Amino acid sequence: MNLSFPKKEKLKSRKLITKLFEEGKGVSKFPVKLLYLPLEMLENHQVTFAVPKKNFKSAVDRNRIKRQLREAYRLQKEVLVSTSETKFALLFLYLDKKKPQYEELEKCVAVLLKRLLK
Repeated sequence: MNLSFPKKEKLKSRKLITKLFEEGKGVSKFPVKLLYLPLEMLENHQVTFAVPKKNFKSAVDRNRIKRQLREAYRLQKEVLVSTSETKFALLFLYLDKKKPQYEELEKCVAVLLKRLLK
């Protein structure tokens, strides 16, 4: 069981992120929304995280929330990797206007990954 989050699993393509917003489907568990798009061309699941500047003006706050989301995903991605044959492009979007507790984010990410597999 590999719990790393290597570079090949990070979604960085602007074209793919735009396509994700335009064509992707979403599931939500407040305060996190998951946008996903099944793609055959991917070797691995690719994931990115976003926190709107509109809600958090300080980059320090945005980066902290993204770091917490990344950690929650990294620890629970095994559920997705082991059970899904389809590869997904994923985007975790934080919606709330207040800073979250890590435990809250961890629960939300777990629920969203389970919903994605159904």
